[in-house]
Amino acid sequence: MARNRDVSRFDEDDVRVRANPRGTRPRSKQRPAHEDAADGMVLTVDRGRYTVLVDDIEVTAMRARELGRKGIAVGDQVSVVGDLSGATDTLARIVRLAERSTVLRRTADDNDPFERVVVANADQLVIVAALADPEPSFGLIDRCIVAALTAGMEPVLCLTKSDLAPPDATLQRYEALSVPAVVTHRGGPLDELRDRLRGQVSVLVGHSGVGKSTLVNKLLPDAARATGVVSAVGKGRHTTVAAIALPLPDGRGWVVDTPGVRSFGLAHVTPDAVLAAFDDLAAAIEDCPRGCGHLGPPADPECALDVLVAEGKLRPARLAALRRVLVALA
Repeated sequence: MARNRDVSRFDEDDVRVRANPRGTRPRSKQRPAHEDAADGMVLTVDRGRYTVLVDDIEVTAMRARELGRKGIAVGDQVSVVGDLSGATDTLARIVRLAERSTVLRRTADDNDPFERVVVANADQLVIVAALADPEPSFGLIDRCIVAALTAGMEPVLCLTKSDLAPPDATLQRYEALSVPAVVTHRGGPLDELRDRLRGQVSVLVGHSGVGKSTLVNKLLPDAARATGVVSAVGKGRHTTVAAIALPLPDGRGWVVDTPGVRSFGLAHVTPDAVLAAFDDLAAAIEDCPRGCGHLGPPADPECALDVLVAEGKLRPARLAALRRVLVALA
């Protein structure tokens, strides 16, 4: 049975005050300025660890708590503190993330609302497609063009294995959209592609088996990227398991190699966002009815783009090519 105590006999001097285990200093939202932080570029991302190039030294870093839920991607410009020696078993912290100039995003599929940042601050998206073995996937090419345009990047078409099939039909398909193209063949020179990459941050994307890793190995002999063997059904095994930024040999430009993809989700993209990338079409679509997908009759019978064609202000071939790309969003 509990004993009854006469609490009136105690005063405040008899009460034991429990110490505050977290100290008596009031909490503050002010964060350290990290004025001594060094600037760098994220080269790889692997399960919460980031490889950051700081003054030509590759440093392993983690994200600082003050960044909250901000995602960090390959190509991001960041500020880091801590051990910047790059020595084994050392770890720095990323404390700041600079504003991005471009953001290449994708979703798992067209019904997935969650966007994944593929690469930040890239200038151009090099879409690598084989002309044969496997045959070009125009659906993926179209989606990559849409992703590049809406990210503020320039799409570039790189057609490989021209020794197995002619490139003419594929080049003609995208000529009206003014998408620059480079054609290569196995064992041939890559001078034109090198010129296109020089001075740029370029992301290479394409189906497995199209020769993307082979191109990277030839462009960057020290990269040691594994090449895959194309299977009998035209599906190559993945040879690049994570995006990685690699410097060009002359020090002028970067190549970001990405894993082989089988799909490129565009749940975050609208037809208007695509057309906004074309200076000659952005203003015209303001006259389209709400919800217009710009695909023309019968789906969009009042599309203003058809009026431009009728008035001779837009080439029919350009509109047809544009609508082939927009079908990727339908």
